[in-house]
Amino acid sequence: MELGSTVSAVRSKRVLVGNEVRPAVVIIKDGKIQSIFSDHNFSGDNAHKVLDVGDSVVMPGIVDCHVHVNEPGRTTWEGFWTATRAAAAGGVTTIVDMPLNSIPPTVTLDHFHEKMREAAGKCFVDTAFWGGVIPGNELELRPMIQAGVAGFKCFLIHSGVEEFPHVTDYDLHTAMKQLQGTGSVLLSQYMTKYRAGDSDELYSTFLQSRPDAMETEAIRTVTDLCLQYQVRCHIVHLSSAEPLKLIQEARQAGAPLTVETTHHYLSLSAENIPAGATQFKCCPPIRGHANREQLWSALKNGQIDMVVSDHSPCTPDLKKLDSGDFTQAWGGISSLQFGLPLFWSSASKRGFKLPDVVRLLSQKTAQLCSLDNQKGSLAPGYDADLVIWDPERDFEVKEDSIHHKNKLTPYLGLTLQGVVCATILRGRLVYREGSFFPEPLGKHLLIPHGKHQAQL
Repeated sequence: MELGSTVSAVRSKRVLVGNEVRPAVVIIKDGKIQSIFSDHNFSGDNAHKVLDVGDSVVMPGIVDCHVHVNEPGRTTWEGFWTATRAAAAGGVTTIVDMPLNSIPPTVTLDHFHEKMREAAGKCFVDTAFWGGVIPGNELELRPMIQAGVAGFKCFLIHSGVEEFPHVTDYDLHTAMKQLQGTGSVLLSQYMTKYRAGDSDELYSTFLQSRPDAMETEAIRTVTDLCLQYQVRCHIVHLSSAEPLKLIQEARQAGAPLTVETTHHYLSLSAENIPAGATQFKCCPPIRGHANREQLWSALKNGQIDMVVSDHSPCTPDLKKLDSGDFTQAWGGISSLQFGLPLFWSSASKRGFKLPDVVRLLSQKTAQLCSLDNQKGSLAPGYDADLVIWDPERDFEVKEDSIHHKNKLTPYLGLTLQGVVCATILRGRLVYREGSFFPEPLGKHLLIPHGKHQAQL
């Protein structure tokens, strides 16, 4: 079947239907899943273009709700064309773009419209957008909700870029009052300030400058607000297991609170980061091995809701590899294309099964941004977004196979388990075995809040 073809049916010996993996045929009509048949109940006919993928796994496409695309303004770092191609190659069928590090950031209705104009005609997968909360923009929040943003992100300490200032307690209370009753969600990010240490090239110095206690205190601010206002709140990129007890207590007290962690906090550990290897720098930092195992336990018992990439690329010079100075290097890791195999490589060794992958990488992420009525599930009525992959096959991450604009990543040379064979977006074959359909078929997803329903 040619790239770009409209697929009428997908047959496999391993289709993820609910929590069960079984032989099935997925019938697709008008870009939606129409029905799912047991293989022996499907006779097939000429009307169905059947894509038979043997025993490759068929499951819902990944929904990555934490991606920095950086367009407009910093397209040398990344852009919609390269980011969404990389997403398609990784079985990601929906991304949600963060309001920074683009210039201008998505903090006003005008900026949101500018962002959508920039993204038009460049997306190989479907794309939704987060807005931002900064000091003084509280009157922009409701208009942005009506226009279709997925929710809002704020920083509790310096964001790393001047055009996206952090909020004060006053700003948080003002924003929460605006968000009450809207059904929208506030994402909170905490960074910590660098304190000088022994050597700027040692990862341990950088790690000591951002202790667990600072992450816990920032999260305490969010849990208190969440309880007070009963506005949905979400903790982005949890790196430390220390605040988990606090998060659990807030939930038990009735806080509508969710939390994510990222592939790098689950795959990497501080003990294995060499001196000067600034490609590993991210904020908050990658912590120790024992902490990583606690995150895995929390994921297994439901304390952490979802796993995302936090794809945060930059140009190689900003990583300061020549000096190896962790204090000066940009903090961010590129992993959008490799989220599924990164997760599966570690998760499969810890007793996680394929339904867990769908729950943590597709369903819960779609739920966070109010897309769970059309994305993240393999069921009739949902968009026919499918990833077809081989969980048993290994591959090595090589530079020439990376589709991000900039190829620098801590995963270079790593052997991962799980090869994405093909990606189907709303019934169209957009990626297969290293090749893309040349026309970007992705749509903008405008999030319906209440009666405000729209889609471009």
